[in-house]
Amino acid sequence: MSISIAIITNMLLKRLIVATLVLFCTGTTFANEKPSSWQFEAGASAGRPTPILLNAGVGYKNLFFRAMAGAMYFGTDDYWVGYRGGFSWEFFHGLPFTLSPGIGCGYAFAKAPNEIYKAMNRANSTIYVRSYNYKEVLDISVEMRASIYGFFTYIAVPVHGFMKHDEPSVIWQVGYAYKF
Repeated sequence: MSISIAIITNMLLKRLIVATLVLFCTGTTFANEKPSSWQFEAGASAGRPTPILLNAGVGYKNLFFRAMAGAMYFGTDDYWVGYRGGFSWEFFHGLPFTLSPGIGCGYAFAKAPNEIYKAMNRANSTIYVRSYNYKEVLDISVEMRASIYGFFTYIAVPVHGFMKHDEPSVIWQVGYAYKF
């Protein structure tokens, strides 16, 4: 089972690298001299609470909307899903370095099997505890994103949580987003 997951992850990573390279070459080839007021971005990131996210964004002048989503399914009690979105104001627009403070919201859920709990239920011949661990968070957060040449770090601090179970105190992502 773990070998097939490693093979699938390796294939996804190779496809992600090829897609990023094609997107970068296409954007460089068709670049025009006059910059537009509209900007678009696409990329991928890794972090917490959702391990892998695909990113997309659209901006007009300095106002930007970004959305991130990701999911992975390993089995009945072994999966995670998450998404985030937010509005931000981009400082140093048009330069290689940008700083984007904003406000956003998101949801993340993860479920993982717990072998100790399963063994306890088998030993007692009945279900006393759940056979899995889970994390769940739904929040509104203040966020900051710093980017240089497309590589970015994203940090969000939840200010209000609607659903909380083993929630993180800081949400972070590190990744690459190509603007075109």
